[in-house]
Amino acid sequence: MAAYAILDTLLSRLPAVASESPYAAEVIPYLVSVWLADYERTSPNNEVVETSAQGFSYLFDLRHERLLAAWGVSQGKSGELRDKSRMKGHPKGAGQHYHRGHAIPHSLGGPTDINLVPQRGSVNVGAFRALEIEAVATPGALYFTYWIYGPSSEQRPIGVDQGLLVPGRPARIKRHPN
Repeated sequence: MAAYAILDTLLSRLPAVASESPYAAEVIPYLVSVWLADYERTSPNNEVVETSAQGFSYLFDLRHERLLAAWGVSQGKSGELRDKSRMKGHPKGAGQHYHRGHAIPHSLGGPTDINLVPQRGSVNVGAFRALEIEAVATPGALYFTYWIYGPSSEQRPIGVDQGLLVPGRPARIKRHPN
């Protein structure tokens, strides 16, 4: 599992500004390096790319067709309407106990498509929701999810690290089974 050893030190040095710029120099490169190193342990034969959609960034493994991580700075509650027909078209495939979970919550402006992950329903509407709500209520915070996979090439994650980072405060990271 990923370990975020120096994250609190990096956050303690950041100014309180509601944009991605304070995170861009050290925090985001650090997180990406932690995620890639952790993912490499279970999936050494990968082809990871970074892309962005609607103001959020994503790491995606093209070879295994699965999302690794998503992150972005909270701008508060999004007024975007949910595209229900688009979500219905996204494959569910992980079984009846799984939802089409958002890596970046819709209430924060997270889109569909690359942002949807097979997520255990009990986690999606349970423990996961609290930090999503806090991210929406904390403009300027960096919100992220890092999806953890086993050694197979299955598209269903076995867990997720969910984080909320605020300059000058200790990192809030929750690890959820999936």
